[in-house]
Order: sequence, then structure tokens, then C-alpha cells
Amino acid sequence: MGIRKKNNKNPPVLSHEFVIQNHADIVSCVAMVFLLGLMFEVRQYNASFVFCSEETTVNYFHYGLKDVATVFFYMLVAIIMHAIIQEYMLDKINRKMHFSKTKHSKFNESGQLGAFYLFSCLWGANILVSENLLSNPVSLWDGYPHTLMLFQMKFYYICQLGYWLHAIPELYFQKTKKEDIPRQLVYISLYLVHITGAYVLNLNRLGLVLLVLHYFVELLFHVSRLIYFSNEDRQTGFTVWAVLFVLGRLLTLSLSVLTVGFGLAGAEKQGLNLAEGSFNVLFVRVTVLAAICTTQAFMMWKFINFQLRRWREHAQTQTLKKKPSSSKSKSKKGQVYLQP
Repeated sequence: MGIRKKNNKNPPVLSHEFVIQNHADIVSCVAMVFLLGLMFEVRQYNASFVFCSEETTVNYFHYGLKDVATVFFYMLVAIIMHAIIQEYMLDKINRKMHFSKTKHSKFNESGQLGAFYLFSCLWGANILVSENLLSNPVSLWDGYPHTLMLFQMKFYYICQLGYWLHAIPELYFQKTKKEDIPRQLVYISLYLVHITGAYVLNLNRLGLVLLVLHYFVELLFHVSRLIYFSNEDRQTGFTVWAVLFVLGRLLTLSLSVLTVGFGLAGAEKQGLNLAEGSFNVLFVRVTVLAAICTTQAFMMWKFINFQLRRWREHAQTQTLKKKPSSSKSKSKKGQVYLQP
């Protein structure tokens, strides 16, 4: 069953326009090949533990090369979901609102990211509560390396990687402007590097907390932008987002320094041991902290530029509003002066 509506004009088969118009159907066919593999029982890096007190078996998972195929499959699923949200939700709203081209692209971006951030934030928060990571912050570094994960933790990271990988071909499918592609690639690369780093270095607990925190702040921004597009007078959400953005950066740095700089530095297991999955050495800790601090500084720089641009635009609009009133007052004065 087709996902995207077909135009009356049929482009040549395998042309760029044909692929763009039918990319969801093409990806669905490829995904069906992977679904056939689910008919066979294949255990992926799992280990079972039996608790004598409860006589229950709990499956824990770790990562490996097989995850590459799994991530690729969920990348295809993300492309299909992207097309469904675009076709049956965002396009219908766009036709009713009659946005300009600039607002149209920004509305689609906020709609797609807002849906993803909401889903990921709720899902991540549920994992944090179920594994008691919020009530026991020491667990972020206690018992490192955290090589074994419950299924929902591993599946969460797989889906995150699949989603941000899908954003790369979407640049082609959505006909992104050439001048916007470098910005989007930097944005996507930062997510992939940090999520992969947390997953591979067995810092999945810290990564989950930071992702939920970051996603919550980003969700507020995109919801505020969607509200702004519906009514340009409603800008309160941007003010709340600006405050939480700064607090989020400070909290991210604090948790990172506390976990990596102090918690892992004082842990019992020190040294590099690939067999056990331990990367608790000074070089890795410094690299992780440097990457996090550099990213937070980059985000703050972008945030300051964004706020300055908003203030300039606001000042320009205020100036334009004052000019007509001042010109009217001058004309009235001239008319009074010319009267006999």
C-alpha cells in the first residue's frame, strides 16, 4: 500500500523526481526484506541471569557488530514514519495555514523534530524511572563498565542511532537547499557522535540522562515555534525556552564533570580493558569531557547569535511601526502651518 500520494505526472523510472516522490514505498520494500529475518529466532548479544530468590530469568544485552544491521533497519523505519507524519499530518496543516516557503520548511522541521523529541523524551523518562537512575545518581558511575543493558535501554539507543542516520538521506528526499545542508550535517553529526560514544564507551546511563534533558529543552523550542507560526503574538514559549536552555547547559556540564571527572576517576576498576568493556583511563575521560564541553560551548554560541538576531529583528519591526506614525504627524503639522 502506497504511503505518499502520487502526482498526475509520472516522472521517468529511477529518475531523481521518481525516487523523491516514491522513496517511502521503495524503503518499505527494502524493510520487508529485513522483516523476513524476524521470522527466525536470532538472539542478539543477550545473556540470561537467574535470580534464585524470585526464580525469574532476566535477559541483558550488550553491543556488537550485529547492531549495525539493526540500526540500518530502524533507519528505514524512521524514513517511513517521517513520510507518514509529513503526508497525513504536516501537509494537511500546511494547506490550511497557507505558509510562505520559509515558514513552510521551518514548520515541517519543527513538526518532525517535535514529534520525535516528545516520543524520545517520554520513552527515556520511563527508562530512567524504571531503572531508578534519577533517585540514585551514584548509579551513573557506580559499577562501571555498564556493559549489560536491559532490552529497553539497548533498543532506545538503537532507535536513536537509526533516527539520526535517517536524517542524512532525508536531506535529499526533502530537497533541502544547498546552503542549509552544511548546518544540518553538523547538527546530525553531533548527535551521532555523542550517542555512539555513550553507547560504545558503556556510558549509556549518563548518555540517557543527558539525552532526556536535552530533548526536553529542544521539545519546548519546537513547540514554541509551532505556536508562533499559528499566532505570531505568542512568543512566551521562547522566553521560557531561553531560560531552560541555559540551565540545561549548566546541568549537562555539572553531571558530566561529576560522573566522568570525579565518579569514574575514583572508581575501583581503572585502566583500558576491551574484553571487559572498560575505557576508564585518563585519556578517554579527558576526551569525553572535552567533547561535551566543546559541544555545550558551541550550542551557547549559536544560542547567543540566535537571541541577538531576534532582538535586531524586533528592533527593526518597532522602528518600522514608528515611521508611519511620525510621518503622519509631520504631514499634519505641515497642513496646519500652510493654513492662512
